Amino acid sequence: MATLVLDNSALGAGAASRPGSRAETHAGAVGSLDPTGDAAIMLRVAAGDESGFNYLVKKYHRSMIHFLFRMVRNQAIAEELAQEVFLRVYRSKESYRAEAKFTTWLYRIATNLAVNYGRDTRHERAAQTLYLDATDEETGVTPDVADDEPTVEERLIREERMAAIRTHVMALPERQRMAVLMHKYQGMDYRQIGEVLKLGESATKSLLFRAYQTLRDKLKDFV
Repeated sequence: MATLVLDNSALGAGAASRPGSRAETHAGAVGSLDPTGDAAIMLRVAAGDESGFNYLVKKYHRSMIHFLFRMVRNQAIAEELAQEVFLRVYRSKESYRAEAKFTTWLYRIATNLAVNYGRDTRHERAAQTLYLDATDEETGVTPDVADDEPTVEERLIREERMAAIRTHVMALPERQRMAVLMHKYQGMDYRQIGEVLKLGESATKSLLFRAYQTLRDKLKDFV
């Protein structure tokens, strides 16, 4: 995979601070949208506001890398895929419609890229890991860990549980795995996940229910 670099020549020059509305918007496109919201900013990007694009990159770049890293388990690849996500956002700016949240559109692009990467490297995935119990980089929270220093036995049990979680999450069907990642780590609700995966809300609930039920069944010895 070729290395893609986020720079002004590729993505457009401009200040990375919160943009104003210096670009002319399409008549009626913004409508009742919050002019400081992501959707309105993206519409201004479509109208030529390069500073708006730089603002969105700065706002979401770190969280996008975290999201992709949890799927591909390789920091360099996650960074490359994140760059590709924003390049695709920029190249698709003319076709952007504020019919859904900007983040829904953004994570749909990211999910599709990660899925395609996984399919292209399926033979390598047996060696990949997924630390669902690891400390979250953004919140600093580690699930299910007592405040007191664990004993050696407790640490061994927890390490065994983490290994089992990694194995069983990676074994989930593709859409279930993506839904769990978006639900657990990105804080996305059923509607948002459904929009990314192009499913109805009830189908998304069912998808997540099946995923978590499978994990509960597989991990029942560790509960």
